[in-house]
Amino acid sequence: MIKDIYLDNSATTKPYDEVIEFISHINKNVYANPSSLHSKGLEAEKYIKSAREIIAKSLAVDNQEIYFTSGGTEANNLAIIGYLEGNPRKGNKIITTKIEHPSVLEVYKNLIDRGYIVDFIDVDEKGVINLNSLREAIDDQTALISIIYINNEIGSIQPINEIVEIKNSIDREIAIHVDAVQAYGKVKILPKKLGIDLMSISSHKIHGPKGVGALYVKRGLKVKPVIIGGGQEFTMRSGTENVSGICGFGMAADITTKKIDENYLRCMKIKEYFKNRLYEEFPKEVFVVSPKDASPYILNVSFSDIRAEVLLHHLEMENVFVSTGSACSSRKNVHSHVLKALGLRPETIDGAIRFSFSAFNSIKDMEYTINAIKKILPKINTKRGGKR
Repeated sequence: MIKDIYLDNSATTKPYDEVIEFISHINKNVYANPSSLHSKGLEAEKYIKSAREIIAKSLAVDNQEIYFTSGGTEANNLAIIGYLEGNPRKGNKIITTKIEHPSVLEVYKNLIDRGYIVDFIDVDEKGVINLNSLREAIDDQTALISIIYINNEIGSIQPINEIVEIKNSIDREIAIHVDAVQAYGKVKILPKKLGIDLMSISSHKIHGPKGVGALYVKRGLKVKPVIIGGGQEFTMRSGTENVSGICGFGMAADITTKKIDENYLRCMKIKEYFKNRLYEEFPKEVFVVSPKDASPYILNVSFSDIRAEVLLHHLEMENVFVSTGSACSSRKNVHSHVLKALGLRPETIDGAIRFSFSAFNSIKDMEYTINAIKKILPKINTKRGGKR
């Protein structure tokens, strides 16, 4: 039987075996409520504390600056809504980009309905923010600048250092939120050194369990909870903690961050090999959407005269699993807002496929995928009478 070639790691990653075993152990043996005062509850609390220490250490921040959430989406919501509601006198304007993740863009749509002003800054053809436009957008009503670190569809990397420098040159009081869901565990991030005030991360992007994430909040920053109840997570996020998920997140973070350089180089080699093979085999059909200096974990390409979703399902029949964009919006059958922001033609967007890699992938997987594409393309090319 042909093994699965999983190339949709930006949507989610395969959990480490060690993480699965650890979660099973926690569910079976550490089942008490961590808020309970008896020894079983204190044991659960101790495991959460250990996971928090691992994640805090990986970011070189204090333990009490890490707040566990149900994932990257909640972390983004808490960062943006919580900061704005906690600091109403800071202003009513937010600055962001046109290529943010849906978990951020949908928040802004809601905030606009509530009277906030949101400036969506253009990006260039590489998917990088226009820094001059950012500088011009900052005014005395700007409360928050929220930027995705690595774009989930094309892998473009935003110049966080320069963004912070521009902000500081105008007004140091403006807060910076970074959606680092696609960056954490893949590049080294030191939020204090970078000048980041709020940062969202997620477990299932680094081979941990789904349903758990975290928000870094710089000490002293006021953030109003968006979930009210028992006052867990230092009163920031109420609700009984997902003990096994948090523990799995901690273990995944420990394993991943220890191999961060090794994994980066491995995925860089895999991506470059795959890209070169695409150019060799399909010189007239393929257009690489991702910029040259994008994350090594993401490669977005478009095939001419091909419908991406048709190619996706044909690849699935060959046991190759890919994506047409963000997993959070791929079922809505609408053109990617990210690819639109790059100024790409509709037919290029229609043919765009995202291949996203992890350390579980190999050069052999890439060669198998190339051969699968070679077999499929003649069948589905719309100009050759293939299926739409």
